[in-house]
Amino acid sequence: MSFPEPISPRSPRFLVGVVILLVLALVPQISDAIGESYYVTIVTRILIFGLAASSLNLILGYGGLVSFGHALYLGIGAYAVGLLSFYGVSNGWIHLAATVGLCAIVSLLTGLVCMRTSGMGFIMITLAFAQMFFFLGVSLKQYGGDDGLKISSRSNFEPLFSIEGNTGLYYFSLILTLGVLYLTWRFVNARFGRVLRGSKSNIQRLKVLGFPILRFQVLTYVISGCVCGVAGLLLGNFTKFASPAYMYWTVSGDLIVMVILGGIATVMGPLVGAAVYVVLETILSSYTQHWMVILGPMILVIALTATRGVWGLFPRGEAPNWEKRTP
Repeated sequence: MSFPEPISPRSPRFLVGVVILLVLALVPQISDAIGESYYVTIVTRILIFGLAASSLNLILGYGGLVSFGHALYLGIGAYAVGLLSFYGVSNGWIHLAATVGLCAIVSLLTGLVCMRTSGMGFIMITLAFAQMFFFLGVSLKQYGGDDGLKISSRSNFEPLFSIEGNTGLYYFSLILTLGVLYLTWRFVNARFGRVLRGSKSNIQRLKVLGFPILRFQVLTYVISGCVCGVAGLLLGNFTKFASPAYMYWTVSGDLIVMVILGGIATVMGPLVGAAVYVVLETILSSYTQHWMVILGPMILVIALTATRGVWGLFPRGEAPNWEKRTP
């Protein structure tokens, strides 16, 4: 089993990554300078969907498990904020705890079922669970049903910080996204992550070696679901709205497209893919309501010409010998 070498600080990928992080840190200041606060809104949306796509990348990119129902956890996070706010609970820490707790329980129970299948069976079962919760949300007429649930105010994390303003929510989303990207890098290069990546390549060999693959896969699925739930919490606060549409299968499809566009099984790829997808959607939708007819072929062209994703276009470079880690 081979493991990736460190990226050289002089490589194009490292330099582009540094530039991306600097730009993200300065987006509110740049928006104020040019008088276009709308850019903060666009990039906040990119960060939220980048976080959700990163969670999917854990099981899709590194585990080889194609989940077509990952939007389920996006919806759970949004409804955790919406339902608690509906009953007068505005404390953000309670919202966060409820989101992680619910996503952990649902992902554990569904994961124990889904992980006993593979291939098309796994895809269909994850899709079925997401659709079940989608129709559950539609049936809850007291909470808006198909029309969704309006959230009166954003989660309250005071006195530590506030996300009531767009800038506060932006930096909260940025910190969470960058934190998850860093933890993903540590995770996939740790022993646990190496076993998970090995199961994608040759699961039978690892079983023969005595690794409890089902436990590894279920735990990864639970972690992935919880991270996506946090993205849903951010989405609910961003839109001040919780809707069953967040759990619809097309949203799961969008997340898969983002992962593939940016670069599957790469740490920065999902965030880059989310940026490409959201920017193209924003530009095209401003010209025509039939923007999806144009976006589809554009995504197809990008996927065919950049087989390793947009992030894969930038070479990793090779670290000096003294920086290399031994397997």
